[in-house]
Amino acid sequence: MRLKTSLLKEPKHKELVSCVGWTTADELYSCSDDHHIMKWNLLTSETTQVVKLPDDIYPLDLHWFPKTVGGKKQSQAESFVLTSSDGKFHLISKIGRVEKSVEAHCGAVLAGRWNYEGTALVTVGEDGQIKIWSKSGMLRSTLAQQGTPVYSVAWGPDSEKILYTSGKQLIIKPLQPNAKVLQWKAHDGIILKLDWNSVNDLILSAGEDCKYKVWDSYGRLLYSSQPHDYPITSIAWAPDGELFAVGSFHTLRLCDKTGWSYALEKPSTGSIFNIAWSVDGTQIAGACGNGHVIFAHIVEQRWEWKNFEITLTKRRTMEVRNVVNDAVDLLEFRDRVIKASLNYGHLVVSTSLQCYVFSTKNWNTPLIFDLKEGTVSLILQAERHFLLIDGGGIYLYSYEGRLISSPKFPGMRTDILNAQTVSLSNDTLAIKDKADEKVIYLFEVLSGKPLGDGKPLTHKTDITEIALDQKGLTNERKIAFIDKNRDLYITSVKRFGKEQKVIKIGTMVHTLAWNDTSNILCGLQDTRFTVWYYPNTVYVDKDLLPKTLYEKDASEFSKNPQILCFMGNQVTIRRADGSLIHLNISPYPAILHEYVSGSKWEDAVRLCRFVKDQTMWACLAAMAVSNKDMTTAEIAYASIGDIDKVQYINSIKELPSKESRMAHILLFSGNIQDAEMLLLQAGLFYRAIQVNINLYNWDRALELAVKHKTHVDTVLGYRQKFLEDFGKKETNNRFLQYAEGLEVDWDKIKAKIEMEISKERERAAATPAVRTSVTVQR
Repeated sequence: MRLKTSLLKEPKHKELVSCVGWTTADELYSCSDDHHIMKWNLLTSETTQVVKLPDDIYPLDLHWFPKTVGGKKQSQAESFVLTSSDGKFHLISKIGRVEKSVEAHCGAVLAGRWNYEGTALVTVGEDGQIKIWSKSGMLRSTLAQQGTPVYSVAWGPDSEKILYTSGKQLIIKPLQPNAKVLQWKAHDGIILKLDWNSVNDLILSAGEDCKYKVWDSYGRLLYSSQPHDYPITSIAWAPDGELFAVGSFHTLRLCDKTGWSYALEKPSTGSIFNIAWSVDGTQIAGACGNGHVIFAHIVEQRWEWKNFEITLTKRRTMEVRNVVNDAVDLLEFRDRVIKASLNYGHLVVSTSLQCYVFSTKNWNTPLIFDLKEGTVSLILQAERHFLLIDGGGIYLYSYEGRLISSPKFPGMRTDILNAQTVSLSNDTLAIKDKADEKVIYLFEVLSGKPLGDGKPLTHKTDITEIALDQKGLTNERKIAFIDKNRDLYITSVKRFGKEQKVIKIGTMVHTLAWNDTSNILCGLQDTRFTVWYYPNTVYVDKDLLPKTLYEKDASEFSKNPQILCFMGNQVTIRRADGSLIHLNISPYPAILHEYVSGSKWEDAVRLCRFVKDQTMWACLAAMAVSNKDMTTAEIAYASIGDIDKVQYINSIKELPSKESRMAHILLFSGNIQDAEMLLLQAGLFYRAIQVNINLYNWDRALELAVKHKTHVDTVLGYRQKFLEDFGKKETNNRFLQYAEGLEVDWDKIKAKIEMEISKERERAAATPAVRTSVTVQR
């Protein structure tokens, strides 16, 4: 990826250009010390003067009023705020009329920013004050007073906090009075510029110590650059939070969100005092010290999938290379390419007006449809369909271009969704709520309606990243997520019973990815790269989970690596310096998943015998129990030496009725309530009571015996035996109450139990006969 820059031969401004701002993807306004505001049209390459400001107004910062909020166009969107050296800020319309000038600070107003909703404006100045204004320019509050000039300011993603500079310090101050202020030393020189992205929640800072740095919203340093030759005078996030641009003297740099640099340009511009990204995130404009305005657009972006490599060579041209036969195809588009995604045998490209869907089998005839709203900010693909997110909403399309659904939830803001907070599978869409970070909304893909009873999945702490598995049945769909404490959890998407079982399967996990062809999960834990070959093991047999893992030392990946994709048996990881590392894992677990999904149990056992690996046997044991194939489970458990479980499986096989066997398989997996419910529904009251006795759930056992008026003496007998073994006396009032008028006779109890078991056998023997007779009648 690199920047293609363009500069006019002669500058249009006669003095230093202090600030620039885009109105649309092809129209830019620039302000200069020559008091002129110019409009640049990139389509026609025309430059026109909008207005000449009075000679005493030297512009310093410009920010356009937000165009849309939640898909609705704003009435005031055709205006911008201009801060100037005379202590005022000016609200100016698109045609250049000064609507209002407001005395704001003593000394220059160094920066001004609208919040994301357009309901408030923050200004900072040489007098060290931070002031909040209404959108009509009325003073609401003076948020803070510093002893030094405040050079730059930014709103937090939720518009509830303000980030500003104070000498070498960065300060985050919430708008609520008495809320905790976060302050830290960020640079060794005065901080000149900062930016806070609403999508990834990361902070950029740049200063006179000639460095730029990336921070998280808790003030933790994620990246620090090497010192440059000159102070960094400008820095800005791309709208989607994937890239940022850095400006200095004769220097323009394009960087990844993790800090490493994609490209470095050395244009003859003097210092670049201000950088603005176009709305679609494909172009940059820079305000230059020598009167120029520099334009740069991003080219040579690359996408890879299996044997295809696609490069954006020009704004409207892509080159497709098949590395197997070196065949090259050129794809031409009518408009500028904004976003693209290559996966599952399809290339999805969005331009400013249309969406193109190519099949990797045929590059000549794409499917084309018009886009409803403006700029697409995210494309996600699943095997059967893909997702587009733009300023107006979330849209799910089939690869034939048919709109499937458009899910919505209360307070939805599409501008702050990214690949970490949205996940798509063949039947489910998961979206993390930005308003309440503990909540994940789950939707059916086909209808766009919330799953199940409509209640979202709620965790106890804030969630940072989510991912849905890609294969298998809808009822078995799992979602994995990492929370603020860096713990990795897994849970079922469908809710069975009253509550969802959310189980922790990893700690200190920084990044994760599901495999594209089987439900294998990989993640980077503290110092280890870990693969969960069968994460569902936690629902089947927790003791087995450690045996189903593959772990590798991850120190070679350096600090903060990211998993980019997990395809087949290859994992692609990007290190903090931008280099890519490809890791290969064993292909056998994926083959095992394939056999089990096709119920080829004999082939699965044969594979495990061939591989001779304990991990494979452990995975097979869990898969067999999950699919209620106890014969295979017995072989697998025997192979890993879990003799106690082999004996329990043998005892399950000897049970007379199908319901009893099913209930004990559920018990084997730790699902006590489900097992009890199954037995009660089948009318096997003695079995349900016995299960609770075996688990020492005495109160529940007595409750069931009393409720169904059977085996009260059995419960009391076993309770007495239990107390005698431990030399204790009865203290439970309920047991004392029932023991008063009841004598425990073990002969009677044993006879009763024998009768229950023989009844169960008779019923089990009769059941197939009944089924047959029904079939004959039909």
